[in-house]
Amino acid sequence: MASKAKMLKAQKQPKYKVRHRNRCRICGRPRGYIRLFGVCRICFRRMSLDGNVPGVRKSSW
Repeated sequence: MASKAKMLKAQKQPKYKVRHRNRCRICGRPRGYIRLFGVCRICFRRMSLDGNVPGVRKSSW
């Protein structure tokens, strides 16, 4: 979980566009971000196992 200060700082418009960092909508984690869903890999896994992401299923072979 990201600290509240980092989450608030990320919401502000950066001085330069290059400084923008994608963050998870749920926990605010900056790494492991899945752009298509807007969440980090950990939250994505949790959501998909709960069945909250349509069309995603755990693979088994």
